[in-house]
Amino acid sequence: MKETQYKFKANQKSGVILVAPLNWGLGHATRCIPIIRKLKKQGYKVVIASDKGALTLLKQEFPELPAESLPAYNISYTKEVKWFKWRLLMQIPNIVKVMRAESKVTQALIEKYGITGIISDNRFGVRNQSIPCVFITHQIQVLSGWSTPITSWIHKRIIKRFDQCWVPDYQGEDALSGMLSNDPNFKFHTAYFGPISRMKKQNLEVTIDILVLLSGPEPQRSMLEEIMRDKFKNYEKKVVMVCGLVQDKQTVAMIDGIQIFNFLTSNALEKLINQSKLVISRSGYTTVMDLAKTNTPAFFIPTPGQYEQEYLAQRLSQNLIAPYCEQSIFDPILLKQVKDYEGWTVTAQKEKLSALFSVFEGKGKF
Repeated sequence: MKETQYKFKANQKSGVILVAPLNWGLGHATRCIPIIRKLKKQGYKVVIASDKGALTLLKQEFPELPAESLPAYNISYTKEVKWFKWRLLMQIPNIVKVMRAESKVTQALIEKYGITGIISDNRFGVRNQSIPCVFITHQIQVLSGWSTPITSWIHKRIIKRFDQCWVPDYQGEDALSGMLSNDPNFKFHTAYFGPISRMKKQNLEVTIDILVLLSGPEPQRSMLEEIMRDKFKNYEKKVVMVCGLVQDKQTVAMIDGIQIFNFLTSNALEKLINQSKLVISRSGYTTVMDLAKTNTPAFFIPTPGQYEQEYLAQRLSQNLIAPYCEQSIFDPILLKQVKDYEGWTVTAQKEKLSALFSVFEGKGKF
C-alpha cells in the first residue's frame, strides 16, 4: 500500500472509515449523518464520498471532513409509470459500469487516506477485499412487482459481497419497513440496529400548518413540486415547502403565499418539522424514520412506480399511522383524513449502532 497522502489530527483513533451513500434523492445521505456523528464521537477518522446532491449535502453538514467524488449512477425516472421498470432495465449496463468505476476509485481512496473500513449505503461497488466492508440497506427484499423474486435475488447476491449487512430497522413484528427489511430465508451476517434519524423531538410552538418536503429523483420530484405549488397557491393556511434541491447557497422566497426553501441543513429542517402541524412528503424510508423520531403527523404521496414507497405508504396506512394517496389524485381536502389516524408508535429499543463499529477494530461480531 502506498504511503497515506492525507494527514488526520493526531488525537483521533487509528481507524479511518469511508462512508459512502448512494445519491438517489437525499435519503441515503441524510441517514448516514447520525452514523458519521457517532463515528466521530467515538474517535474515528471519517472520509465522506458520494456524488452530486448527496455529496454537497454531506459537505455542508461536515465541512471539516475530507470529501471525495464518486462516479454517478445517473439513474433516471420516467414521467409515465408504465415505462418506469423498462427504463431501469435499460440502465443496468451503465450500473455495472459505474460499479466497476467505483471499485477503482475506492482503491485509490484507500491508498490516499489509509482507510481501514468502509460503510457503503447502497453503493454496490464501494468495497475492497483487503478491509472490513459494511453494506447498509433497509431493503433485503427489493419489490418490483412480478419481478420481485429476481430483483431481490440480485440484491442479496450483491450484499453478500460485503462482510456485513446493517439494517436500520427492527427485526420481526416491530419492523417499521415490514417485509422490506425482514427475510427469514436470508442467511448472512446481518445486524438490525433499529430506525435511525438525524432528527430529535423538540417541544416547540407549532407555527406552520403544512410543511411540504420534496425529495427523490427527477422528473418526479419536479412534478410533485408543480402539483404542490398549484394546490396550495394562496392557501388559507400557512404552507412552507422545502424543495430538496441542495445547492451551494440556501435560498428562500415567498411565492403565491408559499414560503419556499431550496434546501435546509439538518438543524434548520429539524426545527421546521417540530414546528409543523402536518408534513406532506414522499414515503421514502429515511423520511419515515425522521417523522417517526419527531412524532410529526404525516400525509404520504409515494413516488409513482416506486414499489418500495407504495408498499411503505400502504403499510403505514393499514397500521393507522398515516394516510396516503396517489400523486395524480392529491387534493388538500384529503388532509382531513389525518385526524382519523393514531400516528407514530415506534417501539423504543436500546441503541445498537455503536457496538457494530467493533468490526472495524478486528472484532467483528454482533
